[in-house]
Amino acid sequence: MSEAIFFDSHMHTPLCKHAEGHPVLYMEHGVAEGLAGIIMTCHSPMPNGFSARVRMAPEQFNEYISLVTEAADQAPDGFEVLLGLESDFFPGMEGWLRELHDRSPFHYILGSVHWHIAEYMDAFWRGDPFAFQKQYFEHLADSAECGLFDCLAHPDLVKNASPVDWDYERIRPHIEVALDRIAATGVAMEINTSGLNKSFPEMNPGSDMLSLMAERQIPVVIGSDSHTPIRVGEGFIEALEAMEDAGYATVSLFRERKRRDLSISAVKASLLGEPFPQAFGRD
Repeated sequence: MSEAIFFDSHMHTPLCKHAEGHPVLYMEHGVAEGLAGIIMTCHSPMPNGFSARVRMAPEQFNEYISLVTEAADQAPDGFEVLLGLESDFFPGMEGWLRELHDRSPFHYILGSVHWHIAEYMDAFWRGDPFAFQKQYFEHLADSAECGLFDCLAHPDLVKNASPVDWDYERIRPHIEVALDRIAATGVAMEINTSGLNKSFPEMNPGSDMLSLMAERQIPVVIGSDSHTPIRVGEGFIEALEAMEDAGYATVSLFRERKRRDLSISAVKASLLGEPFPQAFGRD
């Protein structure tokens, strides 16, 4: 058979103040890319003006749901637009996020440690790049253990803080400790194709960290992190091939906060318009 089976599970709306395009346009590009659906995951609102320049305001939450619903209503038969959210992990904000996630029937919640927002830098940057990297990976593991998220977004994003100070072999022991903690939770991790466009131009995570994730059998979801409609589905074949090289045979997506695993070979074939056998594993 040959049909669309995969989703792009990370994209934004203009409500975050640094993306463009109505969700309808993201939906239309997803259809053109041979996807079965998309999950909108705009940046979560946060309280008391926290990081307000790069996210929707709390009073815009219902507007966000309406935008996603509008795209779902306009989608062609067989194509789905699902409601998700990208929520910031920041120590002390867990209660706020727990209540926020209960406000709507989300399909997917991404957890992100955004090292570059002003509040994070003010709290944790002390002028030592390596110490900052270590703190980031500790928080990444903390975010898995807090139980709020289905998946962890762009998990080595901190390498973009100062690419000249990124020494993978030096930070590797700390990454391994974080991954051991994450693996114990069952939380998935993302391979984010937008990393190819960042100051350290490789996917998040890079191939070395992805191999460590595979060794620990951590499930992986693919997201484009699109902030413009034309990037929906970008780099997915490359991401799937990177997963295969790392030792993965399946790739994951979420519906109703439950993980589904699909054969990588079937997903690749579907995106290329080729026939493929049974795609789904665990459901």
